[in-house]
Amino acid sequence: MGKFLLVVVVFAALVYTAFWLIERRRAGAASPRRTSARPAPRVLAPDDDEEFLRKLNQRNRRRDQGRDLPGD
Repeated sequence: MGKFLLVVVVFAALVYTAFWLIERRRAGAASPRRTSARPAPRVLAPDDDEEFLRKLNQRNRRRDQGRDLPGD
């Protein structure tokens, strides 16, 4: 009687595990993964950032104006 009960318990555990894995896969494919409500902020490269380019141009103009002084 003890061996029979052990076989039934092991069989039931295997069947439960198989159905659990099947349901888990089916649920994962049907529902999209959860994402945050807000999208991640887009990181700009320096040459794509308008403010950076504007400041860079101003800095370069100031530097170039300083070199154009008479007497150099």
